[in-house]
Amino acid sequence: MNRLWKLVDNLENWLCQLLLVTFVTLLFAQIMLRNLFSYSLPWADELATYAFVWFAYLGAVYAAKKSAHNRVTFQFRFFPRWVELACGALTDLIWIAFNLVFIWLSYDFVFNKMNTFWKSQTLGIPMKVFYLILPLAFVLMTLRILQNNYLRFVKHREPVDPEAEAIAEAKSSTLSSSNEKGD
Repeated sequence: MNRLWKLVDNLENWLCQLLLVTFVTLLFAQIMLRNLFSYSLPWADELATYAFVWFAYLGAVYAAKKSAHNRVTFQFRFFPRWVELACGALTDLIWIAFNLVFIWLSYDFVFNKMNTFWKSQTLGIPMKVFYLILPLAFVLMTLRILQNNYLRFVKHREPVDPEAEAIAEAKSSTLSSSNEKGD
């Protein structure tokens, strides 16, 4: 099972990087072509837009993996730890319920209601390909929420908060640079 999660992690990471590079490169090329040559690639804006949308949804999956979605947790400092855990589990259950509804609706739209002849205007690719991110991202997000809760409640490991991780890294680099100056 760990091998499967590692594969999914690597695939998400690789795909996010590819999408980011794609839409940034396309937008840069479009700006340069328009300003320098008064020409633009007719398909580049559309592809950059779809790459950005896919990147945003996969970024939400990555945030779910890191437990980095915004949560208001300050009030839990005044309660016992079990209250925070119970409320966190309840909000995750509500989030999963929302995701399941959205998975169903987006799957139904993409595979049952969407006309197979709808194609993107400049690329000519069926729109189902671009809209497939909707059910896919919410399935992956749900799996990441379940994975985090498994780690929290079964393995008793708290997911690493990326903000706390970045702050600790910044402090350690500041300390090491100040130690180097002091030598």
